[in-house]
Amino acid sequence: MPADAQGPPPWARTETRADCLDYDQLRKPHYGDTHVHTALSFDAVTGGVVEGPRGAYAFAKGLPTGLPPYDAMMNPARTAQLRRPLDFTAISDHGELMGETSICLTPSHPEYSDPVCQEYRDNIPQLDGGTGAFAFFIAQYAAVPVPFRHDFCGVDGTICTDQASLVWADTQDAAEEHYDRSDACVFTTFNAYEYTRAPLASNLHRNVIFRNEKVPSLPITGVEQPQFQGLWPELQSQCIDGIAGCDVLAIPHNSNLSGGAMFVPENIDGSPHTGADAAFRARMEPLVEITQHKGDSECRPGVLSSDELCGFEKMTGVLLGVSPGSGTTYDPRLFVRNALKEGLELEEAIGANPFKMGIIASTDTHNAVPGMVNEADYGKSGHLGTRDGTPALVVASVTESPLGGMEAQGGGLAVVWAEENSRDAIFSAMRRREVYGTSGTRPTVRFFGGDYDADLCGSPDLVDTGYRRGVPMGGDLGALRKKKSPVFTVLALKDPGGASVASAPLQRVQIIKGWVNSTGSTQERVIDVAGDPDNGASVDTTTCTPSGAGFDSLCAVWEDPDFLPSQRAFYYVRVVENPMCRWSQYVCNDAGIDCALPGTIPAGMEECCNEDRPHTIQERAWTSPIFYSPESFGRFKSVIKVKGGGADTLKIKASFERAAEELAPDTEDITLSLVDDDVIYTATIPAGTMTVNKPGASWSLTDPVGAVDGIKKATLKINAKGNAKLSLSTVKTDLSKADLTDHFIHTTLEAGSYSTEHARLWEVKGTTLKPQN
Repeated sequence: MPADAQGPPPWARTETRADCLDYDQLRKPHYGDTHVHTALSFDAVTGGVVEGPRGAYAFAKGLPTGLPPYDAMMNPARTAQLRRPLDFTAISDHGELMGETSICLTPSHPEYSDPVCQEYRDNIPQLDGGTGAFAFFIAQYAAVPVPFRHDFCGVDGTICTDQASLVWADTQDAAEEHYDRSDACVFTTFNAYEYTRAPLASNLHRNVIFRNEKVPSLPITGVEQPQFQGLWPELQSQCIDGIAGCDVLAIPHNSNLSGGAMFVPENIDGSPHTGADAAFRARMEPLVEITQHKGDSECRPGVLSSDELCGFEKMTGVLLGVSPGSGTTYDPRLFVRNALKEGLELEEAIGANPFKMGIIASTDTHNAVPGMVNEADYGKSGHLGTRDGTPALVVASVTESPLGGMEAQGGGLAVVWAEENSRDAIFSAMRRREVYGTSGTRPTVRFFGGDYDADLCGSPDLVDTGYRRGVPMGGDLGALRKKKSPVFTVLALKDPGGASVASAPLQRVQIIKGWVNSTGSTQERVIDVAGDPDNGASVDTTTCTPSGAGFDSLCAVWEDPDFLPSQRAFYYVRVVENPMCRWSQYVCNDAGIDCALPGTIPAGMEECCNEDRPHTIQERAWTSPIFYSPESFGRFKSVIKVKGGGADTLKIKASFERAAEELAPDTEDITLSLVDDDVIYTATIPAGTMTVNKPGASWSLTDPVGAVDGIKKATLKINAKGNAKLSLSTVKTDLSKADLTDHFIHTTLEAGSYSTEHARLWEVKGTTLKPQN
C-alpha cells in the first residue's frame, strides 16, 4: 500500500524499494527521455563524446556537463546544463557494436591494435557532419541483409560478446547508482538499449526498455536477430518467459527515415499478420516515438493528409543517413498517423490492431545530454558531439549533414501519467499508453473519453470524473452511450516555465480523428476544439521577442457529430503553442547574420538565409489516442461484495456493439480477469463448456457449485445485428484481494487473439465495490 494510504495502483511492485511519499492516485505528469546515447555508442564516440551513462544521468538530474571537443588536458571546449531536470531517463546505447566499441577503446585489450580498430580511432573526433567516419564500422551489422561481426571478434563472435557483457553490466550498475529507491523518489532510471537495424538504409530502430533490474545477460541485437519482427519473440523468450519478474517493451522511432518499412504488417517470413500476430506486436510495441532529433514522424502534407500543421520539423530524406535526391517520394507508411489508420483497417480485417500505439517523444541525443530540447540552448550543444559542435556544422545543409544540421532539431520529451516516480509506475503507464509526447516544452495535457456532462470543464473534479466515467489517453472505449458519440474532454495548461525558462501561451487545441468508413477505407479529420488559430501571435525573429495573445489554459468537451457505433476510430489531441524562435534562428542571430547583406555571410552559414527553412516554431504536444472499437466494452455494470471468510461475490453485466469473431464459446477459451495491484479474480471458461441454447446466438453455463473457477452462472447472447451481452456471477468465493477503497480496477476479456479492457476508478460503499459505468 502506498505511503499515504490512498488506494493501490493498478500495478504490482516488482522491485525492492521504499514507497514514494509523493503518491497521487489520480497521477501526475513525469517528464523524461527514453532515447539517449553516450560514449558507449559507436557513433557518439566519433563525435568525441566521453561521458558515459553516469555522466548522462547526472546531466538529466540537473548537473552541468562538458561537451567536445576536449583539449589535451581533457578540458571541454563547451559546457551544457538543463534549465529544468528530468524525472526519468533511459540510456539506450546501441546494442550493436557495444563490445566492439569498447575493445577498440581499451588499450589493454588484445584486439585493440586490430586495423579496424585503428581506422575507427583515426576518425575520432569527427569534424564534419557526414557519416563516413563510422559507416564502415557499423555497415555489416546494421545495413546488410545478413549481419556479421568484425573478424577481430573471433570465429564465434565471443571475443566481442564477452566484452559487451561487461559493458552491459556496467550500464546496469550506472542505472542502479542513479535510481532513487528512497521514499523521496526524485529520479528514475531504466535499463535499456537500442536495437539498431537499417537494411539498405531503411531505419528499423527500436528502443528496448526493461521494467526493472531483471534483464537478459546481453542485449538482443540485429546480429542475433536480423529481422525486427524476430526481436519480439526473443524478448518474450529471454525476458518475459525466461527470467522471473522480467518485463519489457520496445519503442520504434524515426519511421520518417524507414523508407516505409517500419510499419509493414508482415511476419518475419513475409507472410501477412494474423490476428494473433497483430495482437502480439501491439503488446510488445505499445508506444511509438513521434518526434526526435532526426525529425518529426506524425504526418506530412499531401501524404494521405491535408492537415496544414503536418509540415512540422520534417526531414527531406526518407532513408537513414542518405541525402535526399530530386523527386523524393513519400510512402504513407513513413508516418505514424497513417500507421494508426492502417491499424484500424487491419483490425477490421483480422480482428486485432498491430499499430495500437501510444505516443511519446524523446531526443536521440548522441551527446550524452538527455532532455536538451530548449530552443535557445540546443544550437549551442547539438546532439552529435563534434559532428554538430560549431555554428556552421549545426546549421549545415542536409547534403553536408544528413543526420543533423539545419533539418535536425532538439527533439522532444516523453511524458507519463504515473502515480509516483518509480520504475513500476512509469513502466505501467507506458504499457497502458497513458503517455504523451512534446516537442520539448512542458505543457500539461489531460485527455479523457467517456460519458461526461457538457459542463465538465467547470468542475473542480474534472480529473476524478474523467477516470470514474471513462478512460484517459491510450485507453479502449466501446459503445458506452449506445448509439451516441463518446464525450471527449481535453484540458491543457501552458508550460509554467520558470526563472530561466521562457514559455509560450497556448494557441489552440485540436482533436485528430482517424476512422474506417463504410467502404472499408481509412479517413482522417482535424477539429479545432479550443483556442484561436487566428490569434495574431507572432515573434520578432531579429530579437526572438514574441508578441500577441494566447491562453494559459484551454478546456473543451466535445462529441463527434459523425460518430457511428459500427465504425472503429481513434482520437488523439494535439496542443499547439504560440510561435517562438526556432533553435536555428538563435544560432543565426548569435552569429550576426544579416540576410540583406549576402556578401557578409560567413562560409558554412548560408542555410541561415535559406527561405525554405523555418525561422520560427510552434511547439506542440501529442497525446496517445483513445481507441474506439465496436468490440470493446460498452455499457458495463459490476459489483464486488467483500464479506470475508470466503463468502465474497462478483457480478458483471457488459454489452458490446459488436461481438468479436473470436468471442466464440464453442471453439475458444474465454478468460475474464479483474486486476488492481493483485489479481482479484480470474476465470477461464474452456471452449465447449457452455451450453448452446441457440446456435451462434446464445450460450450459458450454470453451476451452483462453481466448479469452473467459481462461476455460478455465465451467459453470452448475440442478436441478429451482432450486438452482444455478457453476464457472469460467482458462487461465494475469496475476493479478499479487492481493496475496500476507491481505486483503479482493470477488467480484461480475452478469447484467442481478441482482448479488450475496461479500466475505471471504482467506488467503495461499505463492503461493496462498483464502477460508475
